[in-house]
Amino acid sequence: MNVRRSAAVLAATVVIATAAPAIAASPSPSPALPSALYGSSDPTYDGVWRQSLALIALHRADVEPAAAAVDWLAGQQCANGAFAAYRAKPSAACDTKLMVDTNSTSAAVQALAASGDHDPAVRKAVSWLESVQNKDGGWGFAPGGASDANSTSVVIGALNASGAYISRIAKYGKSPYDALLKLALPCADGGAFAYQPDKKGKLTANADATAAAVVSVLGTGMLTVRAGDAKKAGCADASTPTWQRASANGAAYLAKAVAKDGHLTSALPGSENQPDYGNTADAVVALAAQGGTAAAAGPLRWLERNSAKWAEQSGPAAYAQLILAAKTGGADPRDFGGTDLVQRLTATGPKPRATAAPAAESRDDSDPSVWWVVGAGLAAGAGIGFLLSGRNKRKQP
Repeated sequence: MNVRRSAAVLAATVVIATAAPAIAASPSPSPALPSALYGSSDPTYDGVWRQSLALIALHRADVEPAAAAVDWLAGQQCANGAFAAYRAKPSAACDTKLMVDTNSTSAAVQALAASGDHDPAVRKAVSWLESVQNKDGGWGFAPGGASDANSTSVVIGALNASGAYISRIAKYGKSPYDALLKLALPCADGGAFAYQPDKKGKLTANADATAAAVVSVLGTGMLTVRAGDAKKAGCADASTPTWQRASANGAAYLAKAVAKDGHLTSALPGSENQPDYGNTADAVVALAAQGGTAAAAGPLRWLERNSAKWAEQSGPAAYAQLILAAKTGGADPRDFGGTDLVQRLTATGPKPRATAAPAAESRDDSDPSVWWVVGAGLAAGAGIGFLLSGRNKRKQP
């Protein structure tokens, strides 16, 4: 999931089920913004998203955020369990004119699960997500929209954080993994994942979708992703791809994509190709999750050298992405190329309550679907900056 998501939400208000990456809104400080909200730019299209990522990243960095920050996020939830991108007046009931979406809801689930004291809100949100699952087992950005790899992946992260057996979430007999595997390309096309089929059913490799899918096919998400065992990247076709093979193939595609320059590249209409910092951070997470920290070393070092200005301009979600990349890739988020990412992130929102001693990270790679028991301590409503007192017990789909 990329910090450039805000324009995707704007596009989705015009064309249902659109969730293509987009440019973050330009900063526009306003005294009218909620004091508990991270960031000073217009939150209309990314308020819940950036708040969730900030909380998740702080939790991952062992920082307990202000209770007001977590409560603000919980207060954005509609009565049916869903979240919209932002509700300026959360006291007003959600109506049919309000556009709720799977991405905001799933990010909020992971952030609230990290806090450890919003279980009813988490359960209600997960129930809503299950109710809008598509027949192919996946999810689109908006309810009823065609399934896409990014939305399906962030929902998998939410299910994982809530303690659900992901492979059993099959409203129409198809699991989320079934939906993702249908978007996996053969090795002749690089082994990547497509965002979604085009109108003719053709799949086209998409780096952002691939990074998201590699992590989620392993049954994890922003809150729970960890570096995997060291494995050499390689693509190998199979008549019926397994989740392990699809993840390995996707990682091989990403490794090749960053090999030359150390980063992924983005081309916006009417402009020259330029480094894609957000998707590169996501690629670091995917490469480390699939093949260990050594597999992500190249793009991680590139981010350490080059991402400071981008994060400063982009705000809390960017700092959060870099913290997640650092934590998964084996770097220190408090000294990331000379920048204390945690301090920079906390400076964009309310003062945190406490900083805990770093928790040991444990991992069990036996299966992609994880039953996580979220402990009551340390909340980091931080949206995934979490200290989980549970242990994952993955069940193969």
